[in-house]
Amino acid sequence: MTSGGAAVDISDVVVSYPGSDRRAVDGVSLEAAAGELVVLLGPSGCGKSTLLRTINRLVVPDSGTIRIDGEDVRSSPPEALRRGIGYVIQAVGLFPHMSVGRNVGMVPELLGWERARIDARVDDLLALVQLDPARYRGRLPRELSGGEQQRVGVARAIAAEPRVLLMDEPFGAVDAIVRLALQDETLRIHRALGTTIFFVTHDVDEALRMADRIVVMNAGRIVQADTPLRLLSHPATPYVERLMDAGDAVRRLRLIAVRDAMRAPDGAATQASIDGDGTLRDALSAFLDGVERLAVTDAGAPIGSLGFDDVRHAIARTVA
Repeated sequence: MTSGGAAVDISDVVVSYPGSDRRAVDGVSLEAAAGELVVLLGPSGCGKSTLLRTINRLVVPDSGTIRIDGEDVRSSPPEALRRGIGYVIQAVGLFPHMSVGRNVGMVPELLGWERARIDARVDDLLALVQLDPARYRGRLPRELSGGEQQRVGVARAIAAEPRVLLMDEPFGAVDAIVRLALQDETLRIHRALGTTIFFVTHDVDEALRMADRIVVMNAGRIVQADTPLRLLSHPATPYVERLMDAGDAVRRLRLIAVRDAMRAPDGAATQASIDGDGTLRDALSAFLDGVERLAVTDAGAPIGSLGFDDVRHAIARTVA
């Protein structure tokens, strides 16, 4: 089940709302590579949700262009455009009188897919979002928890194999534990499908956890667009530094893989091991528990070693 992502090019987009004395989006240009997960981050009213909705023409810009794989979004009727772009919002918006299966299969049905293909797609997607099709296909939305409804919402958004997925504060209404699980599911689906995702949030930790690239917005403009680690280590303005809490070394540790800080195996005795794909935050927890040196492994085989000095050096490199 692979769809692949589309490149999205936003060029000099301006949006103004009647009665407002400033632009909601003020000359924004942004390119997203195919398969990239871009997080739009900033406080309420900064323009991030408005910018997101220009991509599927729920908001029509005053000026500027948006192209998906080189094609201007204005070249298609809005309804046809939206059927090819997944959209997930905080309120989910499942049809209450329809079963989970009907909700997920709605867009493919509108597109005229054959019933057998729709049924197979529904089952595949429910499995993808960790909902057993046999148990959930016939349930109504009111019979689901908030987290389960959000999973169904994600499944519905990607049912027609969109190459672009828009997610607007999708997990803001669920508790912290469910939110982490939904973030994990979204990242797993992103890896499986390669869909280009635009993800709106005002939560810095969520942005750091999710993004390939974070676009920080304020007053309708992009202040900085960069990788999570680069934003933390090289904030472009005092505003970005305050927003990201860039002095927090622990956040940086969550963004550095163990294998990127390890040294060659040194033959020294170790008390514990850690996977090379783990983070330096995981390693720090072991050091705080009294472990002096960690063996770094890949599929159980040793590939390096890590001590606390290596962690300190990695942190220093991020602020150099």
